[in-house]
Amino acid sequence: MTGTNERSAVTPSVSVLGLGEMGGALASAFLGGGHPTTVWNRTAAKADPWVAKGARQASDVREAVRSSELVVVSVQGNETVRELLETAGDALAGRAVVNLTDGTSQEVRAVATWAGERGATYLHGQIMTIAPGVGSPEAVVFYGGSRTVYDRYEAALRLIGGRGTLLGTDAGVPTLYGMAVHGTMWGVLNGFLHAAALLSDEGVPVADFLDRANPSLTALQGLFPLLAGEIDSGAYATEYGALSAHRPSVADLVRECAARGVDTTLPRYTLDLVEQAIDAGHGGDSYSRLVEHFRGR
Repeated sequence: MTGTNERSAVTPSVSVLGLGEMGGALASAFLGGGHPTTVWNRTAAKADPWVAKGARQASDVREAVRSSELVVVSVQGNETVRELLETAGDALAGRAVVNLTDGTSQEVRAVATWAGERGATYLHGQIMTIAPGVGSPEAVVFYGGSRTVYDRYEAALRLIGGRGTLLGTDAGVPTLYGMAVHGTMWGVLNGFLHAAALLSDEGVPVADFLDRANPSLTALQGLFPLLAGEIDSGAYATEYGALSAHRPSVADLVRECAARGVDTTLPRYTLDLVEQAIDAGHGGDSYSRLVEHFRGR
């Protein structure tokens, strides 16, 4: 017969603090994976659906923390994370805390330090999917912090997202990874929507454009490793595709948009960046040179 300690090692008990859209998805993932799950939410009645699925409801945060070896937090803001965990008092000592709350890298590092001072081991996670994607084998989660927590509870964490990765011991790095993905996403989406506005102004079906331009658009992602290498090395000089070669095309886009009444803010911003770099003597450099502008240099 399997002993209690052996079972705990296989399916450790989990407490989920916060049952919002994401927190509720996390609780469902742990329950579905067979983990004894305790839930807590500020509005107690919100826990009813998970209690009906087999979760145990804690009356307060302290009880929730004491109930499980793994404490998962998903609430609004890291200030709230700290406020809630403070109410757990000495129950926090010896617990593994996985914080899946969004925030800045500085905020996350502050929570990590604070939790460590109270005897908890801390891991931060950045979930790169919306709530319905939690639990998918393809869902990406970036982790940073305690390797001990990650290694011990990796099987449980895989229930959140099958593509979890420990980036290192710095709890703040996952937030930067997440922001980098989102920043790239918003830049691409804004560029696409601007292009769609230009095309549709002419009556060109955007779907037709995508079908015909797909090879060119797909090739753009292939440039990322090249740009990354130039940025990491700080070597921007290039024989082909220099900033001076980009300038005429960007200027044409600005003039086309202006003539049609399509907003010029996005291409004008790009043109300004390119011209500033050329004026500073970097006309022979790759487009990656513009990273220095975003660094504030």
